[in-house]
Amino acid sequence: MTTDFQQARVALGARLRELRTEAGLNGRDMAGALGWQPSKVSRLENGKQTPTPADMDAWAQASGQPDAASELKGRLRGLETRYRTWRRQLSAGHRPRQEAGIAETRRTETIRSFEAGVIPGIFQTADYARHVLTRYVDLRGTPRDVEQAVSARIQRQNALYEQGRKFRVLVWEGALRVLICPPDVMAAQLDRLIGLLGLGNVSLGIIPFGVPMSIAPGDGFSIYDERLVISETWNLEMWLDEAEEIALFLKIWATLDSSAVYGHQAHRLIARARAALDTL
Repeated sequence: MTTDFQQARVALGARLRELRTEAGLNGRDMAGALGWQPSKVSRLENGKQTPTPADMDAWAQASGQPDAASELKGRLRGLETRYRTWRRQLSAGHRPRQEAGIAETRRTETIRSFEAGVIPGIFQTADYARHVLTRYVDLRGTPRDVEQAVSARIQRQNALYEQGRKFRVLVWEGALRVLICPPDVMAAQLDRLIGLLGLGNVSLGIIPFGVPMSIAPGDGFSIYDERLVISETWNLEMWLDEAEEIALFLKIWATLDSSAVYGHQAHRLIARARAALDTL
């Protein structure tokens, strides 16, 4: 059990205690209303035991706040989904994860993203996505549903053309030059990036090599409005919804953004990387 898992379980327990005290019940009264041993109420409230969804329904009813059940079960799901190894996250293949990204994008007005080593998925061509996903399938030994995952990733890009959505994306210059695919595929991908510079709802910043920076480029992440951060490492994907964590990632994004260039300067860097492919 990770420290972060335990912290989330303790936070859930504190919320359960809050609902009980708001109802004017002590622990023994709550146990009687639920038909439980008092020790179970104590363990749940102190983060010593993981409740079930049925426990959450029962607790909300006994507290006189049945509408709180959905919130409690959402917090419970968060215990499992907060930190997931890629092997677990991708146990059914890449397509379900891509579809989860589509769902989060539909719920979001402004997405802020950063990538240091690859072109962001929302901007990828099908050929580039195919090579990227194939490399990671090989690395992690996950189910080979690459074509279905590519299709879902391309479907997600429909959001780029929907009114009311904004994409504020930062890319380190290194991502423009990492040949995780053949040169001709990379050339088409960079052409795609140049074409996206003209979209009114897309803000694409490039962080150049050699520019002064307050922090070093790190793992990629996306911030969905100000309600969710999805951050990726080599072995984990983290879904973070605590206000303090979201505030930290917003600060990280803003700090990286202060070193980025936009408009014709970004165009120049992409074009320079595109021209370098002709010498290979």
